[in-house]
Amino acid sequence: MTKVSVIGAGAWGTALAIVARKGGNDVQLWTRHPDHADALNREKTNRKYLENVPLTPGIVATSDLARAGDADILLLVVPAQQVRGILTQLKPSLARETVLVMCAKGIEQDSGRLMSEVIKDVTPDNPLAILSGPNFAKEIAAGLPAAATLAISDREIGENLVKAIGLPTFRPYLTDDIVGAQIGGAVKNVLAIACGVVSGGKLGENARAALITRGMAEILRLGEKLGARAETLMGLSGLGDLVLTCSSPASRNFSLGAALGQGDILGEILQQRTAVTEGIYTASAICRLAEKFNIEMPICCAVDEILNGGVAVSSAVEELLARPFRDERLAGF
Repeated sequence: MTKVSVIGAGAWGTALAIVARKGGNDVQLWTRHPDHADALNREKTNRKYLENVPLTPGIVATSDLARAGDADILLLVVPAQQVRGILTQLKPSLARETVLVMCAKGIEQDSGRLMSEVIKDVTPDNPLAILSGPNFAKEIAAGLPAAATLAISDREIGENLVKAIGLPTFRPYLTDDIVGAQIGGAVKNVLAIACGVVSGGKLGENARAALITRGMAEILRLGEKLGARAETLMGLSGLGDLVLTCSSPASRNFSLGAALGQGDILGEILQQRTAVTEGIYTASAICRLAEKFNIEMPICCAVDEILNGGVAVSSAVEELLARPFRDERLAGF
């Protein structure tokens, strides 16, 4: 497998294009905007999303989706809420052998479906993999060491994928737990907003550590209901990603929460951003799943109330702190 197309030319898509090209593949980087594609090819850097990081020579940017669909491996790096629409457009261009690798993290807001389910809805015949882990795009693009979970049911295809996109500084670890590889990455976006609120509101490092720990319990509860394995959730795509995203202002979700904690208005924050903050959309989907399966996810639902329910940050924090004391092994915050 040598022809790799990256669908989505944001920071993460650009970083993965650099990884794939360093691995010796023919790489196309798709963006929906022709002027963006022209700028990428001309300037050899992605000034809009990943400034001051040079593109590896040989990466070709395109806005032609059908052209990008002609690939052995398709890395899907568009926001989760756009995956169904993009794949529907791509489907006529795809060969059945093309491996679809989902690299964005989230749950479809309208349906509550995981990205693997969305992909199988649209392109049921193509091999499917999930790439997820504690990875900041700028560090990956710069060649700093990192690792990720690569989930796929077909071991042979998985090993070929590792050969194609694995580097000494970018280490994919194989698993067949496709569901588990998605749960941590989706839920941690919401929990990172909560940790950002703690930081912005100056509630202390003790509070952030408590949120990370109790948030991990929420990930485990949802994962159990959806059929994920606990060891996957405690691995790179779960605990690893949670710790990274809940600890750094470089995270879009954390920085959004920090701004909310400082008293900024959500709409005004989003007006200043070019990249999608996925936790906003995933929060409501997670809370509907929690209600469906009758499981307690109070931190995620407090974030949803702030983002989508018009509840003040101070009120959501007070509601969490007013919850009854309980055994640590039991559900809830």
